[in-house]
Formats: sequence, structure tokens, C-alpha cells
Amino acid sequence: MEEQTKELSDYIDAIRRRKIAITVIAAVLFTISVLIAFLLSPVYRSTSTILIKEQEIPSELVRSTITTYAWQQVQTISQSVMTRANLLDIVNKYNLYADRRKWDTSEEITERMRKDVGVAPISADVIDPRTGQPRAATIAFTLSYEGQDPQITQKVASELTTLYLNENLKSRSEKSAEAYDFLTDETKKLAEHIAELETKLAQFKEKHVTTLPELANLNLQLMDRSEQELRDTQNQIRSLEERKFYIEGQLTQISPSSPMFAASGERILDSESRLKGLRSELDSATASYSSDHPDVLRLRREIDGLEKQTSGVSQRQQQAKEMTRLRSELGAAREKYSEEHPDVVRLTKQLAALEASLPQTTSKTPESVVAAEKPENPAYINLQSQLEATNNEIRSLNLKIGQVKAKVADYERRIVQTPQVEREYLDMRRDYENSQLRYRELKSKQMDAGVGQQMEKESKGEKFLLIEPPQLPEKPIKPNRIAILILGFILSLSGGLGFALVAESLDSSVRGVHGLIMALGAAPLSVIPYIENSIDVARRAKMKKLAVRTAVTGAVVGVVLIQFLWLPLDVIWYKGARILESIMGG
Repeated sequence: MEEQTKELSDYIDAIRRRKIAITVIAAVLFTISVLIAFLLSPVYRSTSTILIKEQEIPSELVRSTITTYAWQQVQTISQSVMTRANLLDIVNKYNLYADRRKWDTSEEITERMRKDVGVAPISADVIDPRTGQPRAATIAFTLSYEGQDPQITQKVASELTTLYLNENLKSRSEKSAEAYDFLTDETKKLAEHIAELETKLAQFKEKHVTTLPELANLNLQLMDRSEQELRDTQNQIRSLEERKFYIEGQLTQISPSSPMFAASGERILDSESRLKGLRSELDSATASYSSDHPDVLRLRREIDGLEKQTSGVSQRQQQAKEMTRLRSELGAAREKYSEEHPDVVRLTKQLAALEASLPQTTSKTPESVVAAEKPENPAYINLQSQLEATNNEIRSLNLKIGQVKAKVADYERRIVQTPQVEREYLDMRRDYENSQLRYRELKSKQMDAGVGQQMEKESKGEKFLLIEPPQLPEKPIKPNRIAILILGFILSLSGGLGFALVAESLDSSVRGVHGLIMALGAAPLSVIPYIENSIDVARRAKMKKLAVRTAVTGAVVGVVLIQFLWLPLDVIWYKGARILESIMGG
């Protein structure tokens, strides 16, 4: 048997045959959708709009320490507000979800409330001051709450709005305080580190005070100066040695005990000769005057002074001086007289007797050596003073040479040690300078953070500004009863038609001429139409009455549900009239 194909007329006939079933199923499904549409509890939404206002002071003057984006900050605040404790407090305060709290846990209740709270950003194109290009930025956001009671919904939305505003102030104050405290601690730690580095640098400089790198040029200059001073000193010593040799040569040619003569040509007596003369005068004065005579007293005072002056002169020195005097007088007498002259003979005998009284020494003229201990010749004394000064200067210069050589060696040591000291010093100095730079940066940031903290305390920074408080919702946002009714109507028709198609596909009856031809393979000779009897007429009338009653009952139920569960009929009538007036007026 070939597969039976159906035409549009077959489907129309099937719908006619099963119109009662289609009508009943569609009516039942539509009634269910009507019940769903009008029995669902209304849900109201109360929404507030919060503006994210920029800081009042330009960011070029005072930079805020809170650098998060606006929407990121809103999400952070949402996490702080939507805590379990805050939400449960609101639930208990306004007795929310009373029917669900009987069997749901607190975690499920808070999760349900989080779903009922909505936060949505409001963006706009603004000009980025850094790039000058437009970009999307969050300038505000809406905060809403959905509930079944409009008054409670408005109160909960107001409560949440207050929490957001307070949490924003608290969060910004805490963040600015945390930033300032962090920078303060870091600045303090870095200051302590810098103090330690300064101590180490001071100790290092104290330890290597002469080998620091900044003293390298000075050490070179001092070493060059010391070497030049050493050469100059050596030249001075050579000059003094030559002068010493010259003075010693002159001293060998001058007698230290030669008699001294005044400018008038008179011989200047030494202390011993004057003492002898005064004693002779004292003997003569004593013979002529009493012991209290002024001349006697004067002579005694002079004798006492000369005795004190000559008390340190040894006997040997006196004899040597006496020999020198005799030789001088003998030489002068020989120039005037012959050897047989009495003065020459007398002086010769006195000199020979004085020489015989002296002890025997290796020197033939001991008086010259002895007399050199206290010379009387001014020229000899002058040369001897010059020689002594020269020797002293030579000794001083030799000592100076030793000191200068030690200084040169010290400068050489400093110059040799400078590179190693410089490496250590530069490492410490680099660390110190980097720490100083970091400290200045942190100090500047700390001051900026302090200004930013004060700005947040005075609410001069970026803040949330409530521009539209939550309003009392006038109508529910869901369910959309019209949409449910339309969808229910479509589904009810689809259900009835679907039932008819399924039933028709399961029915194996042969219907119509086309079906008969397909079943028998031959065309019928004639077609007899269906003839209704009284029972069919009564059944059709009964079904019409049932349909009318069902429609009237549905309409009444719909009106009642609309009146009590959606909007009063007078309100609907009023709104419809306004819409009609606007249409007619347009």
C-alpha cells in the first residue's frame, strides 16, 4: 500500500472533525494561562540614581590617593554592602520573604535578596584629559530593589542607597588613611635607613679621612709640594754646609782670647783683670778711709758682683786667659824692643813659668782650647755664633727632611690606597644617594597623601551624589500579564491543534474520496454526503451552549481577576479614555 499523502483540504477536514477536542484543550490551556497571569504576585521596583561626582579641586593641584575606576569602585562597595550581616539586618528589619523564611536557610534568603538588588552603570562619552580622545566612562549608576510591597520596596531601596553612600565615604576615608599611613611608615623606615647610611659614611670617612676620592687631587698636590719642599730643603742644607765650612775656616784663623780694644784704642779689660784692679783699689781705699766710707762700700759692691760673675770660671780657664794675655803683650813688646829688653825678658819668664805650671797635655797650646770655652774676641764670638746658628739650622733642616720624607711616603700611601677606598666609598655613596632620592619621592607622596586625606575628610574628593531618590512604585514591573495572556492564547491554540494533528496521525480510518482511492486503488462511482440526525443536532446545540457558558465564565473570571489582582476597572477605563483622547486629538 502506497503511503497516504494528505492535502490542505484533508487537514481542514481533520480540524472540523476534532473541533470540539481542539476547543476544549485550547480553553483549558488558556484558562490555565489566565490563572497564571492573574494569580502571580506583582513585583515592584524602586530605583535610585546616584551620580559619581568628580573631585571639586582640580587633580593637577591635589591628586587623590584613590586611583580605582568609578565602576570598579562601585563594584567594590557592592561587595562591602552586600554582606550577609547587612542583608539579614534589612530582612529582619522589614520582615522580607516571610513565606520563604519558614523553610529556606539564611544563606538562601541572602542569595535571593542579592538577586532582587540591581546595580547598573550609566555611561557617557567623555573627553580623556590625558589623550584628548573621547571614551566611555561611568558617570552614574542606578540602584534598585524588587519586592512585592511597594512601600517596603521603597524603604529597602532607600536603606540600600544610604548604605552605598555611607560605605563610599567610609571606604574613601579608609583608603586615603591607609595610603597616608603606609607612606608615613615607609618614609620613617627609609629615614632610619638613611640615618644608618650616614653613620656608616661618617665612620668610613673618619677611618679613611686621608684617602677619600675627593682628596686624590689634593694628595697629589701635597705630595708634589712636599717633594719640592724636600728638594728645597736639601739645597738649603748644601748651602749651609758650604757656609759652615767657610765659617770654620775663618775660626781657625782667629784667636778666641785676643785682647779687646775700645774705639778710642784703650784695651778693654776682662772680668778677672777688673777684679784684680778693684781689689788693689779697695786695699788703697781701706788704708786711707774708714770701712763706712762711700768709696769703700762701692768698691766692695763691685767686687762682690765680679766675684759672682767670675765664680764659674775655672782655674784652668784663668790660666789660659793669662797665657793669652802674656803672649799678646810679649808679641807687642817684641815689636817695639829687642829680646834683651827688660819687658821682653820679664814677659818671657812669666809666660814660661805659667806654661810650666799647667799640666802636660797632648796639645802644645791648651790655652786656645780652654779659652775657646769662653772666648773674648768679638770677631771669634761672632763667627762662633754664626757657626752654632748654622749647625742648629742644619740639624733643623735634617729633621725637617725626615719629616718631609715621611709626609711624601704618607701621601704616596694615600694615593695608592685611594682606588680601593673609592670603590667602597662609591658603593656606599650610591646607596645613600638612591635612598635620598627615594626618600624625597616618598616624602612628596606622603605630603600629597596627607592633602588627599584632608580632602576626603572634607568631602572635596570624588563622591556619590544622590540625584534621584527611590520613588514609591505605582505599578508592578512583573509579571507582564498581557504578554502571559497572549502567550497563553498562542500556546492554547497550538496545544489544541497539536492534539488534533497527533490524534489524526494515529487514526488509521479511511476518510474522503482521496483516502478511498488510495486504499482501494479505484475511484468510487458516487459520493453520499453525511446526513445529520436528531442526535447530532442536539449534540451540536449542547456543545454551543457549553462553549457560550465557558466563554462567559472565562470573561467573568478574567474581569474579577483584573479587578482584584491587576488594576481596578475604573482605572483601566480612565487610562483607556486618556489614550483614546490622545489618539483622537492627534
